[in-house]
Amino acid sequence: MGGLGGPEIILILAVVLLMFGGKKIPEMMRGLGRGMKEFKDAKDGASDDLEPKPAPAPISKEN
Repeated sequence: MGGLGGPEIILILAVVLLMFGGKKIPEMMRGLGRGMKEFKDAKDGASDDLEPKPAPAPISKEN
């Protein structure tokens, strides 16, 4: 069972070009890039939130 070879990739690209047209493809790729950047930023932000933070210093009471 094979993967994708040269002829299959060319066929897929030709179908995509016929479906969306040459002007729409750059817009789609830009949107995909933005989405990937937002996902990466959200992933990095989530990992920062999961890191343990040091406990605050106890407050001492003076009488």
